[in-house]
Amino acid sequence: MNFPKKVVLLGPESTGKSFLSERLAKHYQSVWCPEYAREYLLMLGRPYTADDLLVIAKNQTELAEKYTADALAKQVNTIFFDTDMHVMKVWSEVVFGSCDPWILQELKHQKYDLYLLCKPDIPWVEDELREYPEQKVRNDLFAVYKELLQQQTTAWSIVSGNFEERFNKAVKAVDALIR
Repeated sequence: MNFPKKVVLLGPESTGKSFLSERLAKHYQSVWCPEYAREYLLMLGRPYTADDLLVIAKNQTELAEKYTADALAKQVNTIFFDTDMHVMKVWSEVVFGSCDPWILQELKHQKYDLYLLCKPDIPWVEDELREYPEQKVRNDLFAVYKELLQQQTTAWSIVSGNFEERFNKAVKAVDALIR
């Protein structure tokens, strides 16, 4: 069996991806790779552009490689990613109407073992980076992610409910992957 298994959390804003990925990493005594966009956007000091999304995508890829190397060195069985190029594709298309070819190419080449799609059925939590609090928009974005996952061959599972229910569903899916 090849380790570490790579698990990505996807979904609209404010669906618990960061919280859940960090909690899963602790549960499995593993590693989690945070979302680079948050760090970048907080220091940007201006509205972001399509070019910024490309910078974020490239840095996220580098960060994922760094954390994967760390997971290999620690000989852990799983690594959890707070995001991947699906998010960059969706965000580019939603905000700017198109996606940079580099992101699309990287999306074709990324290799993960499981996607956990977080449903927008928990309350929206506002912060300075979140843009779409409307439930209809959150549901529409969830549908976009779901459709993308249905078009690829990697295993995926929906996590929904309160935070404890999400965690339990995620653990069940990850346990099935690593057995």
